[in-house]
Amino acid sequence: MTYDAIVIGAGIAGSVVARQLAERGGQQVLVIEQRDHIGGNCYDRTDEAGVLVHEYGPHIFHTNDEGVYEYLSRFTEWYLYPQGHQVVAKVGDGLLPIPFNLNTLHQVYDEKKAAELERKLIETYGEGNRVPIMELKKSDDPDIQAIAQFVYENVFLRYTMKQWGQTPEEISPEVTGRVPVLISYDNRYFQDKYQGVPLDGFTPMFEAMLNHPNITVKLHTKATELLTIQEQAVLFEGKPYEGAIIFTGALDELYDCRFGRLPYRSLRFDFEHLETEDYQQKHSVVNYTVSEDFTRITEFVYLTGQREIGHLPCAGTTIVREYPFAYSGADGEIPYYAILNDENRALYEKYEVLTKAIPHFYLLGRLAEYKYYNMDAMARRALDLAEELIAAQK
Repeated sequence: MTYDAIVIGAGIAGSVVARQLAERGGQQVLVIEQRDHIGGNCYDRTDEAGVLVHEYGPHIFHTNDEGVYEYLSRFTEWYLYPQGHQVVAKVGDGLLPIPFNLNTLHQVYDEKKAAELERKLIETYGEGNRVPIMELKKSDDPDIQAIAQFVYENVFLRYTMKQWGQTPEEISPEVTGRVPVLISYDNRYFQDKYQGVPLDGFTPMFEAMLNHPNITVKLHTKATELLTIQEQAVLFEGKPYEGAIIFTGALDELYDCRFGRLPYRSLRFDFEHLETEDYQQKHSVVNYTVSEDFTRITEFVYLTGQREIGHLPCAGTTIVREYPFAYSGADGEIPYYAILNDENRALYEKYEVLTKAIPHFYLLGRLAEYKYYNMDAMARRALDLAEELIAAQK
């Protein structure tokens, strides 16, 4: 078989670009995936009790991008959250809505104090705005400073140190900016128009996406088993290959970490099935921002709507606890989150330079580009790259 394009990785990035090249571009596409399943970290499955679980932690699709929503809707129906995705934090004996918002404010302070603080926040930052906690800490107003300190200590500090293994001051602003104070009564974790999960699960969505006569998928196969990357050329099964290669894996590992390993945070997931129908008061996600060594507990029957929809029978409930740790590259570890700072970006650029000499070699995705993408942004990036490649062949 002669392939016009080779896609390395069958996650959201690789699957979207493969489908577009196969369908719109009419290309023969080979997708190489080192795991024994498609879907990347979005992969889900039913456990022994029939609970639909996300193998690599909770994944939620949320977007304002109509084009991305319509595109993915070709391959799945959706369970859209009626009130949006909502998350609470376990602080002391209580559960506080996060991001910290005006509802949270009124839970923490008495009615008179909360009303005064609400007025100051709206006058200073504007109603409906999202204010990064590190910006809030810079306020000259002692009342706003007090709010900032409460959020910093009870919502942000320990959670951030657990998640990243660093203090907030050491972390990139694009990361800390994702944990804002929301100047509104909106309890949704995201403010996007569409929020939910594929009705039957992520895995069936990926199966439909990759189900095309021009797409061949090879599972449990490392790219290096079929490809030899040379300085200015690529060999496929020992022969020169001149088609496009879209790489979505860890770029440093492609080059055996010759300049050193790019730092990532990894996660350990401890699953537990319980005979009870409900474990955390019908909350799909509870963050442990002060106590415990894990960062959060996800209860899947509420994340997926499985029990509410009723089309997938299950017994009891299944939860998962997440324990972050530093990625070392050991067998079984998965790099989840790039640790973004100037030093690490400089290291990444050394690897990126190596790829520029390879003809028709494209980097796509969180690992390949060493950056954070939400699922919708990743799909958009893949769609745009596919269009560029299709236009170039005409």
